[in-house]
Amino acid sequence: MKLNCHLAILNTLILTTALSQNPTPQVALDSVQKLDEVIIRANTILGNKFAAQNRTGASYFLSSDDLEQFGYADINRALRAVPGVNLYEEDGYGLRPNISLRGTSPQRSSKITLMEDGVLIAPAPYSSPAAYYFPSVLRMQAIEILKGSSQVQHGPFTTGGAINLVSTAIPYDFSAKIRSSYGSFNTMQLHTSVGQSFENIGYVLEYLNFNSDGFKRLGDNLNTGFDIYDIMGKLKFSTDVDAKLAQSLEVKYHFYDEKSNETYLGLSEADFNANPYSRYLSSQKDVMNAEQRQVMLTHIIDFSKQFRIVTNAYDNKFTRNWYKLDDVVYNNDKKSLSAVLNDPFSFPNHMSTINGTLNSADHTLLLKANNRVYYSRGIQTKIDYHWYGENGSFHDIEIGARLHYDEEDRFQWEDGFRIDGGNMTLTSKGVRGAQGNRISSANAFASYVLYKYKFDKFTITPGFRYESITLNREDWGSADALRKDAPNTRENQIDVFIPGIGFNYSFSNRLSLFGGVHKGFSPPGNAPGEKAEYSVNYELGSRFSAGKLRGEVVGFFNDYSNLLGSDLAASGGTGSLDQFNAGEVNVSGLELQLNYNLSDFNAKIQTPIAVAYTLTNAIFQNSFASNQGIWGSVSEGDSVPYIPQQQLSVTAGVEHQRFEFTLNARYNGAFDTQASNGGTKDTMKLDDNFIIDFSAKYHLSSKISLFANVINLLDEVYASARVPAGFRPGHPFGIYTGINVTLD
Repeated sequence: MKLNCHLAILNTLILTTALSQNPTPQVALDSVQKLDEVIIRANTILGNKFAAQNRTGASYFLSSDDLEQFGYADINRALRAVPGVNLYEEDGYGLRPNISLRGTSPQRSSKITLMEDGVLIAPAPYSSPAAYYFPSVLRMQAIEILKGSSQVQHGPFTTGGAINLVSTAIPYDFSAKIRSSYGSFNTMQLHTSVGQSFENIGYVLEYLNFNSDGFKRLGDNLNTGFDIYDIMGKLKFSTDVDAKLAQSLEVKYHFYDEKSNETYLGLSEADFNANPYSRYLSSQKDVMNAEQRQVMLTHIIDFSKQFRIVTNAYDNKFTRNWYKLDDVVYNNDKKSLSAVLNDPFSFPNHMSTINGTLNSADHTLLLKANNRVYYSRGIQTKIDYHWYGENGSFHDIEIGARLHYDEEDRFQWEDGFRIDGGNMTLTSKGVRGAQGNRISSANAFASYVLYKYKFDKFTITPGFRYESITLNREDWGSADALRKDAPNTRENQIDVFIPGIGFNYSFSNRLSLFGGVHKGFSPPGNAPGEKAEYSVNYELGSRFSAGKLRGEVVGFFNDYSNLLGSDLAASGGTGSLDQFNAGEVNVSGLELQLNYNLSDFNAKIQTPIAVAYTLTNAIFQNSFASNQGIWGSVSEGDSVPYIPQQQLSVTAGVEHQRFEFTLNARYNGAFDTQASNGGTKDTMKLDDNFIIDFSAKYHLSSKISLFANVINLLDEVYASARVPAGFRPGHPFGIYTGINVTLD
């Protein structure tokens, strides 16, 4: 969509849309404290660092200051400093991240609960949760990560945890912001917002354009980058301040438009070692076109200071067509891309066709139009009531419920191309619907109760969640593109009870012990009788402070009785999305977070240091066979692929009233990309890497700042993944400079 069209929409939003609740003030934490405040907040799960550091389960809050420190546009980089987060890069910009919490399967972030403003944001959270859409980090004012016990409030995925992205809130007073940058690979950002609150009405409007030519090289300077437009507006109506029954209604509208010249095609190992940032000529037609639209209403009613009800109604639509090379044919022998790139010496002619050195016949390059439309809509309510009891005890009970429907409408086809002299030519148009013509859907009812009791130094939070899910599929097949006849149908239904309990004991205002146990759950697919994923998850940790040192250490153990794998094309499978039983898995680990300031509290120059370390051991406890991508044949004792054992992040800064310098060094340990079949098979391990990012700011005034961000300062070349097909490089050295202006 053209820029002027987006600006026209932006102007329309001034009259028709917007709002979010006012931001929650940040509370500094100088010691381990307790929280006797209302737990429930509209559209957030934590609200601030104070709440995160006083929860009975492990959690983390990335504030506006944290996100602005490096100005990351890549969610992968933003989360690297959070212990317990496992992930692998795919495109180098975080467009479609692969995030795991505590060893859950990372592929397309499909095993964690993803939310924006407290509402499920995956394209079809129950029926097709793979995150082919992920909100732009640049327009977020906070990111909340919830792990461990007492997370029964958020589902349907309860094993590893939940991530909630908090979008720009309506400011109390007039505020306007402009942030613009330019840098390597012709990468540009323009981010603007304006908002204000009055007695009975408030608004915020936001516009983001993020584009790049990409760091990979393809043919004669073909574009390997992307162009993204984001528009968001919020409008809030509130009763008078002195109203007997305080209420507010918030309307949010969001529109996202993406064109990215991305591909599933990576490189063979030899070609990666020779030229890691190249792309094969057969990927020149690959492109993702996507749009996301969200309308959301938030109603808040405060019956008293102790009793609040928050209700959200939401309607999300996501459309995408990833047109990309899927198979290659030579001499009537069709091979998948991953099969050829994993063993190019066994398929030399297929490989030569892919890299363009061999002129091919008609229909030898098969490009699939992965054309899909997703819908996700529902209504959810949470009720909070808290009170003080006898002897100073504190009680809080939160009750929530959600009615939800989502679907994935898949209508795909495959076109044939040939390559001659490095140029691709269309030679056949595929029959529409021949490569997928079905609708997968889910109807779900979820509810939960969480009770918090605090007396003196002890806090306990028991709770449970209930999910009732009906999953359906209607398949018209390749012969009924118009869907005139009755489809083949199948259905799977599941009801599950998910209990959990957490505790916290404060030995003093500088030392506390917390922990808990809860049931992990992940919904099954729509095949009749398919079982859900279950686990029992334990954690035990401590928060402490001593002088200028603050920290948290947590040990965890997740005992899977039935890990589910998914047939995702993104992980080297066929893309059917069918799930399969991967059996028993034990995930154990350690998370460590330390914060220290080398300077005195009143010093003009502050020198904070933050350390985050994660140890994760994810081990299969039984043997099974699978032909799906990263799994392969698995034997007891094999490591779960794409989960590094060791991760370390160190962030050090120098902060002055006029300037700031920040350095982040990250070590990501080696990991297997395929199971080892009991040690008899190459695990296709990827080496560890050590990446340093650097940020500098100079404040011309309280309202104008200049900044420079350096990605991969040492220009380390590293392979980030071997899926969907072949080696994929991480972001090389890049420098980005810009200006940030705030008017208030």
